[in-house]
Amino acid sequence: MKRHLRAASLLFNQPLLTTPDMLDMAVRWANQTMSLNIVNLNMGGAAANPKLFYDDEDYQAQQDRREEQRRAAIAQTGVEVIPVHGVLVSRGSHLNACETMTSYEGLRAALNQAVADPMVEHIVLDIDSPGGSAVGAFELAADIRAATKIKPITGLVNFMAYSGGYLIAAACTDVVVSLTSGVGSIGVIASHMDRSKMIEGMGVKVTTVFAGAHKNDLSPNEPITEQSLQVLNEIVQESYQLFTTHVAEYRNRDVADIIATEAGCYRGATAIAVGLADRLESPQLAVDNLSKAVTLSRAQRQGGVQARQRISVQASAFAIQSQL
Repeated sequence: MKRHLRAASLLFNQPLLTTPDMLDMAVRWANQTMSLNIVNLNMGGAAANPKLFYDDEDYQAQQDRREEQRRAAIAQTGVEVIPVHGVLVSRGSHLNACETMTSYEGLRAALNQAVADPMVEHIVLDIDSPGGSAVGAFELAADIRAATKIKPITGLVNFMAYSGGYLIAAACTDVVVSLTSGVGSIGVIASHMDRSKMIEGMGVKVTTVFAGAHKNDLSPNEPITEQSLQVLNEIVQESYQLFTTHVAEYRNRDVADIIATEAGCYRGATAIAVGLADRLESPQLAVDNLSKAVTLSRAQRQGGVQARQRISVQASAFAIQSQL
C-alpha cells in the first residue's frame, strides 16, 4: 500500500491557511487514498486515460505555443496575468494532476519573470483559491509586497481568495472583487489524525521508543495527548498572529480590525466596506481597464518623447539662425 507520507505530512498536524470545507475534502481524500475507511470510489477508468499524459515533443510544442501567446498578449497590452488557482502548496513537486494547485515556488518564479520583463508594466494575479499550506505563504507574500515597489500588482479575485489565497491578494497593490467573488477567512486551522482504533481493529499494536520529550508529539498511532494538543495549538496561534499582522500591514489596518473579522468571509461590496478590497469590477472589465490605462500611459510617454525631440530640433535651428 502506498503510504503517501508526504501528503499526510502536508495535511495533518500542520497549520493550514485554508477553509474548513477544503480541509474536510482533503481529509476525505486521505481517508480513501490511505485506506482509512471501507469505501473505495470507482475511478471509472480515468487513470488509464492517455489524454492525461503527453510525450515530450507534444508537451514542449504546447509550452512553446503558450509562451508565444503570452508574449504577444503582453506586447499588446503591457499587462501580464498570472494564475493563482486551486490549493496552495509550498513546492511544485507536491502538485497532483488530478487537482488544480499552485505552488509558492512556481508563483514566485512567474512573478520574478514578470518584474524583470521590460514589456510588462502591470501585473495581475488572477486568484481563485481556498488557500492551502502556511509553510512558505508568508515568505511569498513578502516577495509580492516587495515587487509592488517596482511594478503595480493587482490582486484580481476571480472568484475566490480565502485564507492563504487572501494573504496573497492582500500583499498586492490593490484588491479587486466582483459582485459575487469572496475574500476573507483570515484564520488558521489544523487537524490531528488518530488512527489508533483502526490499528487496534486490524490486530496491530504499535510500540514507539523515542528520546526527547517532544519527539513523539502528534503521533497518529495513539490518541492525542495534552502535551501534543498544546503544541498544535501553539503552532496554530503563532500562524494566526503572523496572518493577522501581515494582512493588517498590507491593508494598512489595525490588527484588531483584522482579528475582529473572526475569519469571516465577505463578498462584493461588503468586502470593500470592511476594508478587505478596494474596488468592484468584473474580472474581464478589470483587466480591460488596466490594459487601457497602460496603453494611455505608453501614448503619453511616446508623445512626451516626440515633443522633446521637436523642441530639441527647434532649439538647434534657432541656434544656427542666430549665428547667421
